[in-house]
Amino acid sequence: MAARILVVDDEAELTTALAQALEREGYQVCQAHDGKTALHLWQQQPFDLVILDWLLPERSGLEICQWMRQHRDPTPVLFLTARDALDDEVMALDSGADDYVVKPFELRHLLARVRALLRRRESLPNHRLVLGELELDPEQQIAFFQGKPIPLSEKESQLLACLMQQPGEIVSHDELLASLWPQQPPPASNVLAAQVRLLRRKLETQGSLTIQAVYGKGYRLLQQKS
Repeated sequence: MAARILVVDDEAELTTALAQALEREGYQVCQAHDGKTALHLWQQQPFDLVILDWLLPERSGLEICQWMRQHRDPTPVLFLTARDALDDEVMALDSGADDYVVKPFELRHLLARVRALLRRRESLPNHRLVLGELELDPEQQIAFFQGKPIPLSEKESQLLACLMQQPGEIVSHDELLASLWPQQPPPASNVLAAQVRLLRRKLETQGSLTIQAVYGKGYRLLQQKS
């Protein structure tokens, strides 16, 4: 699956040009032009990298980075900003940023930084998935919602990981069966349905997310309406 990158900058022309360049490299890109929209997108779906400007309407890039780290989101953050003072760079790195590039910039230099951050993320021994306030540790088979632990079985953890990687999108029965029972004859369809029911019950008990069945197609992970 292509890496997902969120680009946040209030300069629409720059954001569009950068998004197009990243898409040509094979990445999936979402754009935001203010801090409020960026936080909304971050809460709705997981990203593999966030590229942030510092000065943004609504919420600054620094506030967004601090918010992510306060919510234990390990997603790499690259600041792309015109603020070139050493003190600014130090402040951004201290707030949890992983890299800092000053405008104007060379595109190939920025793309190299992007590749380096994505390689570093992929090499982490315990790669967690984060979706808003929901976090999953697949290796330890435990999820967290607002910091509260949700113990999971092996299959529940695998199922949640599949759904978190495509939030809001329908994940087909075949894709889920192949992920949960690789290199094995798939079980009867009611076995998958039973796993979904068990996981749904645990998520809804925490008041976080729900799993919606889409008849004849599969399942999708959705934010519950308050």
